[in-house]
Amino acid sequence: MPLTRAWPPFASGETGLPGRRVALLSVHSCPLAALGGKEAGGMNVYVRELARALGELGLPVDVFTRSQDPAIPRVVSLGDQARVIHVAAGPERPLPRADQLVHMGAFADAVMRFREAQELDYALIHGHYWLSGVAGLDLGRRLGRPVVQMFHTLGAVKNQVAGDTRDREPAVRLETETRVARAVDRLIAATPTERADLAWLAGADVDRIRVVPCGVDVELFQPGDGAAARQRLGLASGRLLMFVGRLTPIKGIETLLRALGRLRAHGEPDLRLVLVGGDRDEALDDERARLRRLSASLGVDGWVEFRGPQPQDVLPDYYRAADLCVIPSRHESFGMVALEAMASGATVVASRVGGLEATVHDGLSGVLVPEGDPESLAAIITGLLGDEPRRRALGRAAAAYARQFAWPEVARAVRAVYAETTPGVLDGTGPASRATRPLAASCAVR
Repeated sequence: MPLTRAWPPFASGETGLPGRRVALLSVHSCPLAALGGKEAGGMNVYVRELARALGELGLPVDVFTRSQDPAIPRVVSLGDQARVIHVAAGPERPLPRADQLVHMGAFADAVMRFREAQELDYALIHGHYWLSGVAGLDLGRRLGRPVVQMFHTLGAVKNQVAGDTRDREPAVRLETETRVARAVDRLIAATPTERADLAWLAGADVDRIRVVPCGVDVELFQPGDGAAARQRLGLASGRLLMFVGRLTPIKGIETLLRALGRLRAHGEPDLRLVLVGGDRDEALDDERARLRRLSASLGVDGWVEFRGPQPQDVLPDYYRAADLCVIPSRHESFGMVALEAMASGATVVASRVGGLEATVHDGLSGVLVPEGDPESLAAIITGLLGDEPRRRALGRAAAAYARQFAWPEVARAVRAVYAETTPGVLDGTGPASRATRPLAASCAVR
């Protein structure tokens, strides 16, 4: 039985930018930051891996990010023709995102100084997140270059699912996103749902939006021996649930803990939930403290283990070790954790929200559940833990399905978007053109 998905096909194109570079902007978060913290998540992985993949395709890339520590080297290589450049824009320390807005002019100034000192030319600017969009428009105006923007998540969407006023995004973000979305040359959306959100909530011209999914490193994230993975991680045998991601309310961890509380109340045998993510310094992690208190009040604190952030090269073992990887988010614009888990052969249970509906093929590459419903989540967990053949079949199908999202394919699709904004620059300058594999390609289930 084939797995298919109604994704727009990848565009054709195998061309490069001779003698020029692309400037990727990731203002508020460095793509080299340790994953799982408050400012490090799926976007970090996306920017880093896209830059590497573009470089490997022959397109030089500089990733500019705001320096948060003057001791960190200004230029760090990401691999072949890709590097990260830390530029000073305001105090070189962590700042709340909204507080960084006043420094976007200084950020653009710093990029210009680096460009001039290195005698570089940038063919286009590609901003990531709303702050980068502000700097991107400034740089595009100064350089006379096109601007491509990817928001990764929209403030208006986050506000729709915010649990309380503390989780709401400020009006300045929503206003800025609308201004940027209407002004840039192209917008990249990770899913058709995000494309609709950009048009409906941010007023973007739908003809300028291109859908290109996020990617996954299929060489790193691939199926493996679960028992061996548990041994390497020091995890005991028994039924194991896994959560990977930032510890923030929008990730819906409270729903998962309440589902565990129901399982315990119904007399389920012991389970273990391992949560990977959060601040390295637990004393500074208010959300982890809140979740600890909640798990204790539900009587499941003995089932819950917080492991903090982990290096990316260790994450595949966490996915392989799990009986179920649970993603109970209130919203996800794409769901990179789901894709990594699927590529690793894990059985994914995810909320039926946002990009997760597009990333997880319900009933074939994972299971979708209603968001914020502990009772339904508990029932799905019980059913899957009690049905090993189905669980394993879902994991095998997920791994096959995820391979079509390999980073080289995603990078080619992004480069094709770039080519739309730079007529004549890309024509006939790279290897022979070929049509890339469409995302709707069938993945045989074995």
